[in-house]
Amino acid sequence: MHRLEKLFLEHLAPTSPEPLGLTVSRARGAYIFDLKNKRYIDLIAGISVGVAGHSHPRILRALRKQMKRHLHVMVYGEFVQRPQVKLAERLLRYTEAPIDCVYFVNSGAEATELAMKLAKKATGRPHFVAFRGGYHGSTQGALSLMAEEKWRFPFSPLLPGIAYLPFNEIEALKTIDQSTAAVFVEVIQAETGASPARPEFLKALRDRCDATGALLVVDEIQTGLGRTGKFWSHSWYGLRPDIILSAKALGGGLPLGAVLASRHLFKILANHPPLGHITTFGGNPLSCAAALGMLEVLEKENLCAQAIEKEKIIRETLVHPQVAEVRGRGLLLALVLRQKGAAPRLARQCLEAGVMTDWFLFSEDALRIAPPLNIPEKVLQKALNILLKVIEKEAK
Repeated sequence: MHRLEKLFLEHLAPTSPEPLGLTVSRARGAYIFDLKNKRYIDLIAGISVGVAGHSHPRILRALRKQMKRHLHVMVYGEFVQRPQVKLAERLLRYTEAPIDCVYFVNSGAEATELAMKLAKKATGRPHFVAFRGGYHGSTQGALSLMAEEKWRFPFSPLLPGIAYLPFNEIEALKTIDQSTAAVFVEVIQAETGASPARPEFLKALRDRCDATGALLVVDEIQTGLGRTGKFWSHSWYGLRPDIILSAKALGGGLPLGAVLASRHLFKILANHPPLGHITTFGGNPLSCAAALGMLEVLEKENLCAQAIEKEKIIRETLVHPQVAEVRGRGLLLALVLRQKGAAPRLARQCLEAGVMTDWFLFSEDALRIAPPLNIPEKVLQKALNILLKVIEKEAK
């Protein structure tokens, strides 16, 4: 065992009994390298973080420029900092009314927490609605929106007043009423294995929120920034959110999250009391600079179109008797296996063969395929061929 691995096991708090334990020496493009210089094709991109791949020159250049100017100078919202202002301006190009304002935070979970506070303050209502199979983070408020008791029970009691509805069932939307502050939804539920919403369900959801005055919060933390082939996944449906949550890919590999809403809503949060939400490192200038670099890559390399083209390659290639379906959109896909519970075992075998994939939080029947959007087609094809070989070997 390498000394780094030994120290990792001794000194870093574990998140599971069996971490993957890959010791990373460097990462570039669609590859991660270990200490022996073995390279692994990355099909998960840090769980949908690396839309531009690892160590993209444009992002590194943006980081170097900002490091020469300044790092942290003040808590979010007090000083005018160029990277924050420019990033907010760029992000809002991709939104429609009433969304015209951004609050930067550190992560997706903090974005969820802020949206919950914002909705309560703006509506004066106590209750939330979320959907079974949804995942919005692991902090106590965000975890309260998760329906699965397995994940909630050890940390109970959590926040009261939350209704969990079945995803894609229109009839259940009657539960949303005048006591509902906000409804949280992913238009593609990532952690159930890239399960998309039905268009008629989302239309009914928007109509019900309009009828009751509940705010519609669309969680784009894992699905946004080109991952599904459009900048925001809800654009595929023509859906109009009141609040958008973003993180993961936003920081170009650095920690960054954002809540996008109307200036009217955020003005309510900022008064009585002032500083209704305080974040020291939210909108860190270095993270914002990396995000600006990432957005340049997204636009100049036309990553949204690349996601759509590579989805076609994946669907055409991953045909096997042991594959039930390929589910999802763009490069947020789930390779659904016929053999129940096989994904963790196959993911380990893929790693040994030089391909990094994993399963989903709420599904051990599917392998995650969410590589960098700019993964070269030859590299993608090689990874898919390895996946098929592992599946074939398992089937024998």
